[in-house]
Amino acid sequence: MRALISVSDKTGIVDFGRGLQEQGVEIVSTGGTSKLLREAGITVKDVAELTGFPEILDGRVKTLHPTVHAGILGRRSNQMHRTMLEQLKIGWIDLVVVNLYPFEQVAASGKASFEELIENIDIGGPTMIRSAAKNFQDVTVVTSAADYPNLLQEMRENSGELSLGTRWRMAQKAFSRTALYDAAITGTLENLDETGTLRKEGELFPKELVLRYEKLATLRYGENPHQQAALYSTAGNLHGGLARARQLQGKELSFNNLVDLEAAWRLVQEFRGPASAVIKHTNPCGCSMQRDLVESYKMAHAADPISAYGGVLGFNRPLDGATAGEVAKTFVEAIVAPGFTEEAVERLSGKKNLRLVEADTSARLSGELHLEQISGGLLIQEKDVHQVLESDLEVATKVHPTQEQIASMLFAWKVVKHVKSNAIVYAQGGQLISTGAGQMSRVDSVKFGASKAQLSLEGTVLASDAFFPFPDGVEEAAKAGVVAVIQPGGSIRDKEVIEACDRLGLAMVFTGVRHFRH
Repeated sequence: MRALISVSDKTGIVDFGRGLQEQGVEIVSTGGTSKLLREAGITVKDVAELTGFPEILDGRVKTLHPTVHAGILGRRSNQMHRTMLEQLKIGWIDLVVVNLYPFEQVAASGKASFEELIENIDIGGPTMIRSAAKNFQDVTVVTSAADYPNLLQEMRENSGELSLGTRWRMAQKAFSRTALYDAAITGTLENLDETGTLRKEGELFPKELVLRYEKLATLRYGENPHQQAALYSTAGNLHGGLARARQLQGKELSFNNLVDLEAAWRLVQEFRGPASAVIKHTNPCGCSMQRDLVESYKMAHAADPISAYGGVLGFNRPLDGATAGEVAKTFVEAIVAPGFTEEAVERLSGKKNLRLVEADTSARLSGELHLEQISGGLLIQEKDVHQVLESDLEVATKVHPTQEQIASMLFAWKVVKHVKSNAIVYAQGGQLISTGAGQMSRVDSVKFGASKAQLSLEGTVLASDAFFPFPDGVEEAAKAGVVAVIQPGGSIRDKEVIEACDRLGLAMVFTGVRHFRH
């Protein structure tokens, strides 16, 4: 058996090469891989020795040679192929071990020059991989160091041979790897011109969309037990995020856990100060930003302790012991935070089923897209990361809000963006007081939020994710004790709504931006 080894990522290659040599495999290699194997005492033949042609063009051309590809692609069962290779004195290549130039990592760094991007496009590697995968009946292709131990074990147990089933599985992985690699190159270069400058048009949405995700796990089930589900992540682990977060303890994460954890994580990222969120079925039933984390959690939980039972928590600071002690007083399904102190983990260790999830903070939330599948197609939009500043607010009423009310309204505006439409949020002093979510009419959301409030609504502010189509919404808010309203504005009946606020003595500001969340 002859193996051709040419790897960019040399993780585990010395041990693999040594194991192959022990199985009597002749090793042919290139450049740095050949040098590394020789230094480890492994007998290696250079590709140039095999082909009779040197590596040229600074290594751009090494394996692109008929001797290499004929040895890979020749069918052992085809007599014409056998005769031709014998006449040309070309030997078979039975094992191809190749991984590719790190284009994804170089592109993801954000620091690479255009020339570096181009030079990290592998040519010979994908060609050999595809050749070997096409001829899987006779050739084994290996593209991942994770497969080295199992392949060696199988060879040791089967007199140096690998089964057809193994070769087929390796071929499937190989085609997937080259597809992902080409997709990464396409996605990176599509929006650059010939000088490497980012194009002004079409920067966000490509003409042809290629999705690159790899399967991380099969989940127990989906939203309901009769639905199957799986977890996928951006291929190559380039963007961090919840999908690749580290679970410190607890039961296996479910589909619904992950959806709620994402909602919690997204919400607390809105705030610079210590913030906590309590999520139930993706809706915030508690949220607060205060001077310290434990106080923010107490106030978030106090908004709706009943709904908080069995909920999911999010924190934008590492969970400390004091906060963990408060959390331990009630039943929650899962917690996501950028970290957990030893004391926090210890305090929660008695809750064996509680899932503690340490988020990967390298996630670049602002650059992500929102995908929604419809029958026969896919809808894509930017994630809603819009931020409203005090300077963006337009006072629409005779009564001007106080600075305290403005601070409360800006807090409420950040929360309402994360509530299902029609969305209403009651808030005061950096604390979510109550939520009206998902009702078919806006006035019903106002009423529902007021009816389920556990804390006093007197003196609160109200945020609405879209404009009030009629005055009835602000009239109901005033009955509940609201003193100021923040909403996008833009209704044909804005004048009537403003007049209602003036009559009721409410302050109201317009943001000019709506936050529907379907």
